[in-house]
Amino acid sequence: MSNRHGLPLLAQREDELSKCAYCPKLCRATCVVSEAEPREALTPWGKMTSAFESTRGGADAERAELAWGCSNCFRCREACDHRNPVTPTLNDARADYVDQGLAPPRVAALLERASDIEAEHVAANERLSDSPGVRADAAQALLLGCRYAKVFPDEARAAIRLAVTLSGPVRLLRGCCGAWQRAAGAAKAADAAQQRLAAELGTARLLVLDPRCALELAPLRPTPLVALAARHGERFVRAPGAEPVRYHDSCALGRGLGMYDPPRRLLARVTGHTPLELTTSRELSRCSGAGGILPVSMPEVSKAGAARLASEHQALGGGPLVTSCASSLSRLRGAGVAAVDLVTLLESGLSRDD
Repeated sequence: MSNRHGLPLLAQREDELSKCAYCPKLCRATCVVSEAEPREALTPWGKMTSAFESTRGGADAERAELAWGCSNCFRCREACDHRNPVTPTLNDARADYVDQGLAPPRVAALLERASDIEAEHVAANERLSDSPGVRADAAQALLLGCRYAKVFPDEARAAIRLAVTLSGPVRLLRGCCGAWQRAAGAAKAADAAQQRLAAELGTARLLVLDPRCALELAPLRPTPLVALAARHGERFVRAPGAEPVRYHDSCALGRGLGMYDPPRRLLARVTGHTPLELTTSRELSRCSGAGGILPVSMPEVSKAGAARLASEHQALGGGPLVTSCASSLSRLRGAGVAAVDLVTLLESGLSRDD
């Protein structure tokens, strides 16, 4: 199946696409996907060039599949002299390909489960609604994020305790930010999810646990919980039994939201030690392979990304590895790493004294 003219979103990305299509490929070493699958077509240059060619010579399933070989990690942007926005451009490419019926089978199956996924998310939040400080009439709302609510309820409850202690009662938002739908190529579903969440939020202040959700919801001016904690740095003390930790700059909190120093300062207070670093950190921090929907579209590549990060951590001495991303937490633990959630660790060192 092909179509020469039906790529309306990509048509608006002419400048971004051409920058990559005529580039000397300086970003090739930054991509978690092309590290695991050393194919020219899966480098950032290759994926953008493929999308560029789709706007001229027609889209087909083989070319379309490349667009989902991306974890939405922004790392290639840091190696680009133009800081070319590969992630949003490939998101637009996926949306056009989905509209053309060219989504890879795994992605299509995921999108068919969208209503079930939403119901699971609502149910997970309802199970957390008995947490102390959660009130339906609270003047501020907390969005935990799908994976935190469903997969990591202990970490979610720690986040609720931190938010309530620092900022007062919260009500839990049941809606979805739309990030996974956008990464899957369902742009209209992502926009609709964000609109429903905005209606649920109303005029309340928005606190967000998962940095990827905060990044997606930028128009709603959310406050990430890490940013809230940083405003109250004096409230954090060394946690009982604290030990040195290594810190992983997650893609959304670091390259996405630009938060590098505040997490490190908070970790130093809570652990009593300046956090250890990975070989590459901050702007060039290695992606865990868990971002976007890479675990669905290319599961083995996603696992390889986590394994590579785990090997780097172990070669440096191992121990606890702190990350701020629920998807990374899942992937790293699956790779055998003693991964710890940042907000959970911060909550353990939060003084309850006013």
